[in-house]
Amino acid sequence: MSRLLPPTLRLLHRCRSRFSSLSSLASPPSKAVVYDQHGPPDEVLRVADVPPVELGDRDVCVRMLAAPINPSDINRVEGVYPVRPPLPGAVAGYEGVAQVHALGPAVAAPLSPGDWVIPSPPSFGTWQTYIVKHESVWHKVRSDVPMEYAATVTVNPLTALRMLQDFVKLNPGDTIVQNGATSIVGQCVIQLAKVHGFHTINIIRDRPGSEEAKDKLKQLGADEVFTETQLNIKNVKSLLGALPEPALGFNCVGGNAASLILKFLRQGGTMVTYGGMSKKPVTVPTSYFIFKDLSLRGFWLQKWINSDKAEDCRAMIDYLLGLVQEGKLKYEMELSPFSEFSLALDKALGKHGSQPKQVLRF
Repeated sequence: MSRLLPPTLRLLHRCRSRFSSLSSLASPPSKAVVYDQHGPPDEVLRVADVPPVELGDRDVCVRMLAAPINPSDINRVEGVYPVRPPLPGAVAGYEGVAQVHALGPAVAAPLSPGDWVIPSPPSFGTWQTYIVKHESVWHKVRSDVPMEYAATVTVNPLTALRMLQDFVKLNPGDTIVQNGATSIVGQCVIQLAKVHGFHTINIIRDRPGSEEAKDKLKQLGADEVFTETQLNIKNVKSLLGALPEPALGFNCVGGNAASLILKFLRQGGTMVTYGGMSKKPVTVPTSYFIFKDLSLRGFWLQKWINSDKAEDCRAMIDYLLGLVQEGKLKYEMELSPFSEFSLALDKALGKHGSQPKQVLRF
């Protein structure tokens, strides 16, 4: 029929057809993990069907490949995390890796279908099969690393890197002490310290399998690994051997485990708290302030990212994924099919004993 139209009308017809097809560009139907109220995750989370979402001119539709279940994700669902998505109808999840599925007609970012991208800074709603968001949300990442590393690079490895760089000027040969050393952040601290020539003293919980845990951490590059019970001695510094006294300590546990960090620190040392897994307070003897002049600081990645650090964040993510590709950064995870979300959630909640970090595979 268009062949019968005058040339001007034929051009207008083609433009109108193109505009019509572009304006109706939408994501495929999706499945998402949603919640309408805060509470125990295994009670309030449900998998729901999500209708197609129309793309704006500069929107990008991605197909999620993988997304982790982080403790902070659990805390958001419970309603105890400082920053939470609005309810009802919140989609869970905060970081992950996706593949570009479709682009809006005016997208200017150098993205193509098939590229791997992550939300950077992270954003709510990664536990779903398709997502539509503005092009500025997405950062293209390398695709020659396992997807679970691209999915988890932002929250834990970036926390480790920032804490090593932001609080104390460390020089090769300096020592760091940390508790929670078997956590993903703890494992990243050990490996990043090794890359930069720092020594690490690592504290772990007393539990069955602690000797195996020690061996694993030493294979990653840990200099010393102690259980909390081993450190119930008057002078913990006698265990340092030839290592210099630590200038910097990382606490993600609180309670007695934090006190052990303080005992190791040298005069004028700094302890950075980034978690409180024991839910016990950090108690500090007055003498540590007066005679050791210790400093206590805190670190929250989300606050750091929100302070005009988006471009810095993306450069550091590229650096960390480069270390992954070189085999210099690794940590244990378990990929779980999205179809088995309930089982993965139970594992993340500790219902099946100690488990690797759960990463949903879509």
